[in-house]
Formats: sequence, structure tokens, C-alpha cells
Amino acid sequence: MREAATDTDAYLASLPPADRAALQKLRAAIKAAAPEAVESISYQMPAFKYRGRDLVAYAAFKNHCSLFPMSGAVIEAHAADLAAYDTDKGTIRFRASKPLPAALVKKLVKARIAEIDARGRRDGSRPRTPPAPVATSRIRPARSSCSAVPFAPAPSRRTGATPSPRVA
Repeated sequence: MREAATDTDAYLASLPPADRAALQKLRAAIKAAAPEAVESISYQMPAFKYRGRDLVAYAAFKNHCSLFPMSGAVIEAHAADLAAYDTDKGTIRFRASKPLPAALVKKLVKARIAEIDARGRRDGSRPRTPPAPVATSRIRPARSSCSAVPFAPAPSRRTGATPSPRVA
């Protein structure tokens, strides 16, 4: 098992040459489709973040490479384009000898960007509508701690007698 990589270059350097070449092409296609995305390591895999959200990730395994669009909806929407590849709920598997075409990667990344933009930014930079004002007409004003009327003790529940006033 490979050691956990601290950055994308270290991850790619640890791969066999065929897998490294396939993932470097995939990385270049993702960068071209989303130049404002930031590279990171997520779940011990190279990934891209867009506006604070996971955009896509990719990895190499023993018998295949995978692209993770971080969205099952993107995979479902492009099922016809992905018919030649093994897909699952959140992954697209391919062999290093048959990498994903750059045009298909661009289409998937653009669809994921549109999905993130539709949801809004996690970093809070998208303006949100302020909450509706609370109706204050039924709220009672706070009572003053000073009162002109002296405190009168209430009768006891058990005996019904009023306690005698304390003398200081």
C-alpha cells in the first residue's frame, strides 16, 4: 500500500508510469476545464475544489483508474457518453491504456461546476437573503426591577396563611 501523499505531485510520482501518464492527462484536462479550481488532497486522492466545494477527484488503483465527479447526478446525466466505461453511483472507472477523452472530462467538469454554482458557495461569499423580520407586536416589554409597590408575600399553599413580615 502506498503512503499517504501530501500533494498531487507526490501522489503522481508514486504511481507506475502508465497510470501516472493517464492521470497527468486527466489532471491537465480538469485544469483546462476549471482554471479557477484549486488542487488539494481529499480522501487521500488528488482532488480539485471549486468555491470551497469538492469539484472532482481522481485516483489510480491496482486494476484501473477512477474519476470521482463527487455527484451521482452528473454521472446519470452523462450516462450515454459514459456507456463505454464502468460507472457506479459516484465513480467512473477506466484503464490507463484507455483514458477518458479530454472533451468528455471537460463536459463532466463543466456540469459539476454548474451544479456547484446552482447550490451556492460553501465559503459564504454568495449573498444570501436575510431572514424575515420577527413580529414584535406580541412580545411583552420587560418589567423593571424597581417597583413603587412593595412586595407582598403570597399565601402558603399548604396552610393558606400569609407569612409574617420579617423584621430586620
